[in-house]
Amino acid sequence: MSGRNRAFAISPRDPFPSGAVAFEPAELQALSDEYGLGRVAAIAPAPDAWMRRGNHQNNFVVDAGRSKYLFRFDRGKGELEVKREVDLLLYLRKHDFPCPQPLADRKSRHYRSVAGACLTAFKYIDGRAPRVFQLTLAQIESVGHALAELHVVGKGYKKGIDNRFSFERVAELYAGMRPQLPHYFKKITRTLDEETEYLANYLETKLPKGVINGDLLEENLLVKGDKLVAMLDFDAACRGKFIFDLATAVNAICFIDGRYDLKRFESLITGYESLRTLSLAEWDAFPNELRFSALRFTVTRLQQVLSFPSAEQGLAAITDERIAPLVSSDDERGTRLEEGRARAVKGFQEFFDRLSILRRERDGGMEPMLLAMATGYDYRKYQKVKAVERKGAKA
Repeated sequence: MSGRNRAFAISPRDPFPSGAVAFEPAELQALSDEYGLGRVAAIAPAPDAWMRRGNHQNNFVVDAGRSKYLFRFDRGKGELEVKREVDLLLYLRKHDFPCPQPLADRKSRHYRSVAGACLTAFKYIDGRAPRVFQLTLAQIESVGHALAELHVVGKGYKKGIDNRFSFERVAELYAGMRPQLPHYFKKITRTLDEETEYLANYLETKLPKGVINGDLLEENLLVKGDKLVAMLDFDAACRGKFIFDLATAVNAICFIDGRYDLKRFESLITGYESLRTLSLAEWDAFPNELRFSALRFTVTRLQQVLSFPSAEQGLAAITDERIAPLVSSDDERGTRLEEGRARAVKGFQEFFDRLSILRRERDGGMEPMLLAMATGYDYRKYQKVKAVERKGAKA
C-alpha cells in the first residue's frame, strides 16, 4: 500500500470534528481480510454520491485490485437503525433491485462495531451522480421505473419500518421549532402555519402504501448512460404512501430553473406507470402530496438551520438579513460549519420556493402539471392491471 494511504480518518460523532480517529494500513488490511476482500491496493474517500452530509458518516472506497468495495463508518445511528436499513437492502438485492448490496464478514455479520462506529461494507457500484439539470429524460424515465419497482417488490417485505416523516411527526416537529423563529420570519411562519392546517384537513390517508424510499433526491441517484444503476440512500425508508414517494421525486428532479418542467414530469410518470399504474385516488391526491413533500423538506431543512451554533445567523440569511460569519474562515471547523449552514439555508429556500408555487402564490409551471394530473388517469388501463393482480393473487 502506498504511503499516501497511511492515515484513514474516520470522524467522531461531531460531524465537523477538530480531531479524528485514524486507521493504519495494517488495521485496514485486517478489516479487509475479515470480509475476504483480498489485498488492499488503495483507499480513498468515496465520491459525493455515496456521502451523506450531516449524517455522521465516513465512506471510503477500498480498491482490492480486481474489485472495489465501500466501507461505511457510521457514528450517528444505533445498531437497530443500521440493522433496519441493512435488512431492507438485503431483501431488495435478493429481488435484483438496484441498490447497494451489504457484504457479510467471515462470521456472517453484515454490520459490526469498529472503533466506536458501526461498520457496513458494500459492493462498490460504478456510476455517476448527476446534478439535477444534467438528468436526461431517458434517465428520469428510468428513475420512475425503478421507483415503481421498489413499490412493487416491497409489497413482500414483512418487517415493520417506522415512518419518521409522517404528516403528524412533521407537524409536531414544526410546532416545536415555531417558538424559536424570530419576528422577521412572520411571512414564512404564516405560510407554514397555513400549510400545516390545510394538510391536516385535506391529506388523504386511505391510499396504497408499502415500502417507500422517502428521500428520493437527485443526490441519491447513480446513473450510467440512460439507466439508473442504483438508489443509494435508504436511511429514510419506511412504510408510507406510494404517491408521497412519487411526489418527492417530482419535487426533486422535475423542478429546474425555478419552475416545474412538464416534460420531466411526463417522463417520470411514463417510467413509473410502465410497471405500476396509479389509481384515480392517487391522481386526485397528487397535488396535496406534492405540497406535503415540499412542507416536509422545508421543515426538516429549517431544523438543520436551527441546529447550528448561532442559529440566528442562519435564520437571518434566509430572509436576507445581515449575517456575519460564525468564525474565522482560517479555522477548518468554522469553515465546515459555514458550508453546512449554507447547504441547510439553500435547502430551505429551495423547498420553500416549491411550496410557494404549489400554493399558487406565484407562477412556476404548476398549471400544465395540474392539467396532466387531472387527465392522467386511464380507467381501462387501471382496471386491466387490477384484473391481472386479482388473477395472480388467486393462483
